Amino acid sequence: MKTSGTGTVRNRCRWSPLVALLAAPLSCVGPNVPESRPLWVPDNGDGTYSNPVIFADYSDPDVIRVGNDFYLVSSSFQCTPGIPVLHSHDLVNWTILGYVATNIPYGSFESPRHGGGIWAPSIRHHAGKFYVYFGDPDYGIFCATAENPAGPWSSLLRVRQAKGWIDPCPLWDDDGNAYLVHAWSKSRAGFNSVLTVHRMSPDGLSILDDGIPVFDGHANHPTIEGPKFYKRNGFYYILAPAGGVRMGWQVALRSRSVFGPYEDRIVLAQGKTPINGPHQGGWVETASGESWFIHFQDRGPYGRITHLQPMAWKDEWPVIGRDADGDGVGEPVLHWKKPDVGTSSPLCALPTSDEFDGPRLGLAWQWHANHRAEWSSLASRSGFLRLFAVVEPESSKSLWDVPNLLLQKFPAPAFEVTVHLNAGAISPGERAGLVVMGRDYSLIAVTNDGRGMWLTRASCTNADKGGVEKEEEGLPLRPGDLLFRLAVDSAAVCTFSYCEAGGEFRTLGERFTAREGVWIGGKVGLFHTARTAALPLGHTDVDYVRFAHYAGKGGQDR
Repeated sequence: MKTSGTGTVRNRCRWSPLVALLAAPLSCVGPNVPESRPLWVPDNGDGTYSNPVIFADYSDPDVIRVGNDFYLVSSSFQCTPGIPVLHSHDLVNWTILGYVATNIPYGSFESPRHGGGIWAPSIRHHAGKFYVYFGDPDYGIFCATAENPAGPWSSLLRVRQAKGWIDPCPLWDDDGNAYLVHAWSKSRAGFNSVLTVHRMSPDGLSILDDGIPVFDGHANHPTIEGPKFYKRNGFYYILAPAGGVRMGWQVALRSRSVFGPYEDRIVLAQGKTPINGPHQGGWVETASGESWFIHFQDRGPYGRITHLQPMAWKDEWPVIGRDADGDGVGEPVLHWKKPDVGTSSPLCALPTSDEFDGPRLGLAWQWHANHRAEWSSLASRSGFLRLFAVVEPESSKSLWDVPNLLLQKFPAPAFEVTVHLNAGAISPGERAGLVVMGRDYSLIAVTNDGRGMWLTRASCTNADKGGVEKEEEGLPLRPGDLLFRLAVDSAAVCTFSYCEAGGEFRTLGERFTAREGVWIGGKVGLFHTARTAALPLGHTDVDYVRFAHYAGKGGQDR
């Protein structure tokens, strides 16, 4: 009988139903995600919140309000589905609505193009329609529209083919004219630290000129990028980060004309806080008139996590965060009063665990490149995810080059993942298991080498530079159900363990320190690959993937 819930047994391997779920008001977590105890809760329950509001890699966030609802989009790069759309009633409790793009329909994304794809989207609501814009530094500026932010979204429309244009954001002026601001990628265009504004058609679906540079940050704000475009009280504002992802600051540009000249001022910096960056984000107002700023902080293997800052206006300049000395430059807050939205909001959690009981995968999952329907099935065996073996690309040197990795973002500073699977149907030359993916990666898998079934651990250092995967340890394995567990501590150190039916959890292989990918954080998830196309290809049945709080150890030594 299939069990339910997210509680996990710490050492003893059990196959009977788990204890009842802990009671919690979490109806907003979405389908296929029976969260009972969220891994990260920013809402303190007393009218205050703690940063980050999202401890997961939702980088380059942009945010809007429509009515009483807030919507956030973030970068997804080569991962699909692309451009997650998040929803909140109070800017603190967030959940996922869906995605803008199923796959990336242009270019070559059938294998992972690490660091390519969908960069820094912006979201706006105009004339009853939602618009999302993003730049692909190799292919240009794209747009999608929808009447409902949960979808369906239109097909991606390329509004301008270009090289090196990134981070676009539209502005519809009071007279109906439309404009677009964007930054430049030095690796593609040969320069950066410049912001350019273009005229657009009133419907926002075409760019009408070659643009006018409105700001050069080389002197005082190098690497200025990620611009967000606004108008307030007769001033045009561009809010943009400068100085680099890890140690930069937020700049406000202000002008009476859309094409400048723009005055500049630093409005948010790290100061004496532990919040490095603080990097790219967006301004939003509540219905009560409060101003807030969402931005990210780079946390290495955890990715670019999301913070919420109070925002005030002083002499028509924004001041973001806490300005203790009154100099106009705020510092990020760690704790603050929640936004005034006129009502209380239920505690929400971004989805993680998946019981595979529904008709589709949980919304936290993304593939590592464009994906195909035939890679997996939720209908082949009721209550299970069936992963079909996919032949590794001929040119692949490691899993770095493999598209059919089904992954999730790291959801908290420390956590555990337990996977119940049966890989008894994998064919010779195949393996299936649990992987932590990044520039370095490590995995635990069931492997069929043609002579028998083995339980294996393997790791790869500098996979992004062609590093070769090395097997650490292997044990003979009898076919049947199996539990894999990954424990990640607050230093991103990972311990893999396994449990056969009726046995104990035992660690396998050395500890591994997770590492970020290209512009994304480390990820954890599932794979089933084949070395060759010899038939018949096998499959793996996954009963559940359950995330839980870190228990302080990864398993019992053998």
